[in-house]
Amino acid sequence: MAYGPLLNPQSIPSKLSIAELVDNFCLAYNAGRLREACQLLAHKVLRPGVTVGLTLSGALTPAGLGYAALVPLIEAGFIDWMVSTGANLYHDMHRSLGLQLYQGSPFVNDVALFKEKIIRIYDILMDQDVLFQTDAFLYRCLEQPEFQHRMSTAELHYRLGRYTLERERVLNYPYRSLLSAAHLAGVPIYTPSPGDSTIGMNIAAIRAADGYQVGFDPEADVMETTAIVYQAKQNHGKSAVIVLGGGSPKNFALQTEPQLQEVLGLEEKGHDYFIQFTDARPDTGGLSGATPQEAVTWGKVDPSQLPDSVVCYVDTTIALPLLTAYVLEKCEHRPFQRLYDQRSHMVDNLVSVYKEKWTTVKPKYFPETE
Repeated sequence: MAYGPLLNPQSIPSKLSIAELVDNFCLAYNAGRLREACQLLAHKVLRPGVTVGLTLSGALTPAGLGYAALVPLIEAGFIDWMVSTGANLYHDMHRSLGLQLYQGSPFVNDVALFKEKIIRIYDILMDQDVLFQTDAFLYRCLEQPEFQHRMSTAELHYRLGRYTLERERVLNYPYRSLLSAAHLAGVPIYTPSPGDSTIGMNIAAIRAADGYQVGFDPEADVMETTAIVYQAKQNHGKSAVIVLGGGSPKNFALQTEPQLQEVLGLEEKGHDYFIQFTDARPDTGGLSGATPQEAVTWGKVDPSQLPDSVVCYVDTTIALPLLTAYVLEKCEHRPFQRLYDQRSHMVDNLVSVYKEKWTTVKPKYFPETE
């Protein structure tokens, strides 16, 4: 039997860096998986030729983790594209407008909060007017001429990012939202269920009640994300996915490979690197997209790369700050890929390859006709 490295615990000193804490004292169980995830990211993923996608679910931005942990990763060139719930992007806009969220307690009288018009997200509190003012800002953005067409969610978020960035500059407020950081870095952000957030709710209202033409193009989202992964794997490049939580963002990022293999019929093996932080379980059906081993059966993860797949069963709000601090300490910044600027070219290339392949060969799953 082959053993791993010696499990040789040391006493924790009074002063040590985050990287030293993770490398030397996260030794087993999910602490060990956290160490493996950090080391995989630092030593293999954040290297030239690897395109990194990150998925975001759960109410992380109200807790401040957008500005605290994700924006530094974007600005370091460590995230090339993202898939997020719309709620994370919406609630991250509050601080861009100078609106405040406060620490609270989950053990409060919610009926009393309702009467006082205070909104609670577990132990985070905000005045109801924060929502109304953010909605008013959204409305003023969405009525502008540049929004009056159906567009991918990446385009919508990129255009919104220009407005949030300007508000941050005008207020001279030391805050940078995900939308603003992604706009500056050319990082496309997709939302697979855009109607399931206040951004989508505002778009529904402005279209139905006021006759504006702003709208989502979900087919464009599918093709753009698939084209990103296809381009990443060309010329011996690699694709990595970092999953924070699960839900629809996780599946949407991973379905890019079945889209290539199953639907478009192109030869592919799956994502090369897979890192997930979750507190869900596969046996209850709650671990959406399931484990990397199960994902192999769908073609989502390259079976030869399973050693480079890590699932860490830990609260994302604990893991993400440690992960960010670790790679910022260990890794050199990477140049921005600016995938947002390449969307049309990448999709055109993918469609061209697809058409060329099937002009002479009928896909095997197409039924024969009499």
